[in-house]
Amino acid sequence: MRITTLAAAVFAGGVSLIAFSAHAADDLNMICSADPEVCDVMKNLFEKQTNIQVNMVRLSAGETYAKIRAEARNPKTDIWWAGTGDPHLQAAAEGLTQEYKSPLFDQLQDWAKKQAESAKFRTVGVYAGALGWGYNTDLLSKKGLKEPKCWADLLDPAYKGEIQIANPNSSGTSYNTLATLVQIMGEDKAFEYLGKLNANISQYTKSGSAPVKAAARGEATIGIVFMHDAVAQTVEGFPIKSVAPCEGTGYEIGSMSIIKGAKNLENAKKWYDWALSAEAQSHMKDGKSYQLPSNKSAAVPKEAPKFEDIKLIDYDFAKYGDPTVRKSLLSRWDKEIGAKAN
Repeated sequence: MRITTLAAAVFAGGVSLIAFSAHAADDLNMICSADPEVCDVMKNLFEKQTNIQVNMVRLSAGETYAKIRAEARNPKTDIWWAGTGDPHLQAAAEGLTQEYKSPLFDQLQDWAKKQAESAKFRTVGVYAGALGWGYNTDLLSKKGLKEPKCWADLLDPAYKGEIQIANPNSSGTSYNTLATLVQIMGEDKAFEYLGKLNANISQYTKSGSAPVKAAARGEATIGIVFMHDAVAQTVEGFPIKSVAPCEGTGYEIGSMSIIKGAKNLENAKKWYDWALSAEAQSHMKDGKSYQLPSNKSAAVPKEAPKFEDIKLIDYDFAKYGDPTVRKSLLSRWDKEIGAKAN
């Protein structure tokens, strides 16, 4: 079994993983924590409409949080778009991001507004999506496995080596899973569950969406991911079925934050306002992104999993977006789960 961990050495001494271009009047240095395809769609559309050059890299939410934390004294990034909200909230709590209330704020869904208000406007919600998994129907049938409908089902010994999930140190998706299970079961029971689940995990990936992409390729049977990532594979023609766990599940508020000390602040604000517009969010589906948009007037992809069809928990974003809580949970995961997976 292989585990991918976030290498602290990459950030030792505040050394940047990515070398962005220097400050320029028509530049914007952005980290995108969504899938590469939608990152490219949004980048290209913004450049076309504004003539602002976007210097973009794609990093998972956990990696981005670590990067901007390491570079706090000399920020290389102007704006961080997408990725699960928990790391955005943690960055806000540590003063790594800058307060900004967009003129489009009143156009947003209540959950997006609450995300911003809880962080004193140092982040904002841009989309939402429920947690679950996707499984390869062909492989499930070929191997004679039962359909996993509940969190409890994933512990079946028949799934040994059949499941992938990301590492919560690098992946916002997986941290959201960890926090979701703690809220459903209580912390001790959740870690007992994760310890048993570990026996069925073939790989802990770096990226949150990678497990279901592996399932689509036939490299795994089940990938624990946000449901919209599973839907994206189904739309592409792969034999992937999405599941919302029967016991209930958490959800993400994908977020956006301006980095404190941004060298291209005005351009960062332009992206921020643009990315909250109904017009821009309606184009996310062009990048095969099937989340629920935060602007009330944005077009909702017909394939997007609807919250009203899913048993959602009352996810405590404020608590699990707190840096102290995050550090405690990840430390325990490293000791009790990660150490056994090496």
